[in-house]
Amino acid sequence: MAKPHMCPPALLEKDLSGQTFVVTGANSGIGFITARQLASQGATVVMGCRRPEDGEARAQEIRDGHTGATLEVVALDLGDLASVRACAESVLKSHDALTGLINNAGVMNTPEGKTSDGFETQIGVNHLGHVLLTELLLPALKKGHPARVVNVSSCFHDQAMGRDGVIDLDDLFFETRDYDGWAAYAQSKLANLLHAKALAKSLEGTGVTAVSVHPGWVRTNLARHSMPLWVQNYIMRPILGLMGMVEPWVGAQTSLYAALADDVPEHAGAYYSQLGVYRDKSCNRGGWPMKSPNPAAHDEATADALYDKSRALVGLA
Repeated sequence: MAKPHMCPPALLEKDLSGQTFVVTGANSGIGFITARQLASQGATVVMGCRRPEDGEARAQEIRDGHTGATLEVVALDLGDLASVRACAESVLKSHDALTGLINNAGVMNTPEGKTSDGFETQIGVNHLGHVLLTELLLPALKKGHPARVVNVSSCFHDQAMGRDGVIDLDDLFFETRDYDGWAAYAQSKLANLLHAKALAKSLEGTGVTAVSVHPGWVRTNLARHSMPLWVQNYIMRPILGLMGMVEPWVGAQTSLYAALADDVPEHAGAYYSQLGVYRDKSCNRGGWPMKSPNPAAHDEATADALYDKSRALVGLA
């Protein structure tokens, strides 16, 4: 089995004093690990959490382990655009300049449902909520340049349990298609990748770099709609580890590299992949960056159309 990609030690020793990062879904999984690492290097980290009380507990956990760590917790429900707007307003009230936005939060293979604003749950939470948050924070990111936007996508943007990742611009919310949780997940993760690509193009010359990443198959709560977490975390953990599942520290490596490495601006709009499962087996080793084997990931016309439609759907057009 190939070894996971890991950040060079020097990158994780970089002094980030005076820099501010926003991390969504920062109270658990790779979001928590990402927030903890950035804070340990001296950055101010704003933790966007759907359950602020959990976020406060995790923020204190980081402070207990890293004296002087600066963390702020802001309520953020990506399935409610009013909450996204309130989160952005709170962030901008305290910070007029940002160094990075890690769009990390997400859901996977959920039952059919809709967000507060009537969007299919997975594309609503994984993509549209992050589109609005990103757009609202762009002025601060531009002021804080050089800055990064990192969208956490997935290798399942290519194929998710046999379902090809495609963007159906005429039926993003499965209103005419039969709903399929894995197809919806693949679409939302492809949307994350295409969002980064279109955003990178629109941000040329601003000093803000947008990229997308696949963190690996990580042992997190993301699997709760696919199997009981006690099965993943205890019964099946040894077997899943042999099959390639990694711990959150390994899963956070690609996000951290994309947020901190000096060479990333040379690859604006690129896709960075930890070990993964792709239709082209030669891609399974990943790469920082890597060309996706999904032809839809390179369709610039669809990327631009999705970006325009997404901005309109969240009330920005």
